[in-house]
Amino acid sequence: MIRRLAGMAAAMVIGTTPLVAEPQATGSVVEGLWINPTSSVAVRTGACNDHLCGWIVWADRGAAADARSGGVASLVGTELLVDYAARGDGSWAGTVFVPDMGRRFSSTLVPLGRNAMRVKGCVVGGLLCKAQVWQRIEHLPHE
Repeated sequence: MIRRLAGMAAAMVIGTTPLVAEPQATGSVVEGLWINPTSSVAVRTGACNDHLCGWIVWADRGAAADARSGGVASLVGTELLVDYAARGDGSWAGTVFVPDMGRRFSSTLVPLGRNAMRVKGCVVGGLLCKAQVWQRIEHLPHE
């Protein structure tokens, strides 16, 4: 997953300025427990000050090894989604940390109903974009 997220992150510099809206109430559709498309990393999102953040709460061995190659000794506990602010259109704008690259990129989160959200990023002022759809989960996976 981290390797695939790295490919996505290579395209994660968004050339737009976030439009900050009032933070959404606790229980927002983007708060909860999410898993990436390859089921290798689970992230818990929630309030952090007046923004939304997300921390890695589970990772498979491959994702942990990829993160170590990027300089992240312990993947679980790493803040992956940093300071996302609600925008007026229901999306969120913030920064994603890509552990196997050791870099941060601008990104957006877009809820796709209650059980899915798109994590998207772009480079070169929005000319190249990549996205992943993360699914809501009830319980952490078991390796």
